[in-house]
Amino acid sequence: MIDFPYRGSGPYCYAHSLAMMLGAEAPGIEVLETVTGSPFGMQLVGGSLPFFDAFGWDPDIGIGEALDVLGWSADTFSDEDPDDAFARLVEGLSDGPVMIGPVEMGHLRYQPGMTGPIGADHFLVVLAADSESVTVHDPQGYPYARLPHAEFTAAWRAETVAYGKPHTMRTNFVRHTVVADEAAIVASLPRAIGRLGGENEAGLPPGSLGNADAALALAARIGSRCDPDLRGLLVHFGVRVGARRLTDAATCLRRVGHDGAAAILTTQARLVGSLQYDLVTEDDTRAADTLRALAPTYEELRRALTAS
Repeated sequence: MIDFPYRGSGPYCYAHSLAMMLGAEAPGIEVLETVTGSPFGMQLVGGSLPFFDAFGWDPDIGIGEALDVLGWSADTFSDEDPDDAFARLVEGLSDGPVMIGPVEMGHLRYQPGMTGPIGADHFLVVLAADSESVTVHDPQGYPYARLPHAEFTAAWRAETVAYGKPHTMRTNFVRHTVVADEAAIVASLPRAIGRLGGENEAGLPPGSLGNADAALALAARIGSRCDPDLRGLLVHFGVRVGARRLTDAATCLRRVGHDGAAAILTTQARLVGSLQYDLVTEDDTRAADTLRALAPTYEELRRALTAS
């Protein structure tokens, strides 16, 4: 099997939004995704929602951690009142683009098929806003997309998103320390080791599982008959983003000499990526077997990172 970095489109909304905000000084997207901490683990939130990302992690956490290790800071605001939040957004736009999120993707009706909330989080960069509409760069593939004011406000409220606060925005991105990509990658690894060891469970819904336990529980669920909603989440989002971030993390760890950990990440990427065909064609027995093969690799990865 050829070990080769991936390039292409995919659901990297917060990483691409962050890259837009950091501008010419942004590291490569594979570095940004890796230093958010997302690739290092798996979680079954509330015992039902599977994500191939770190246990106890979410994009809000990851954005903060990425800025920290990269030597950047940003001002983050959230507000329960939509009118106050929108006024702050307009004020922030006077100094340049504003990063928004999480938002409820189902309210972004410029995306085909979106007609209402679907419980999917998303991140955007807002370029302009007035009482009639908002113009955004949507990293899902929609530059300069226009959204009516009411629909933007509904999306930004993020009522159906499982984390974060309503009307969250990030402005005033400032680079206070020049940090090499390699140094940032290394600085992100202690948190990765902790999450692979089961830390950061506090605050998760009851019944949440991480890493090997999550993989085995998901295997049991899929093997006993994968329900349509679960299959849809995995084939349209979970597998795609999971395999990509694992591939990117492997590339980054090779850059800093963690070849053993990188090899395990590549194995994980191949296993997760192979789920796509089996889940789409409903070969659930094979998909469950793949998840059972994935389960022990999380402890293997933790040991490899600890020993390096």
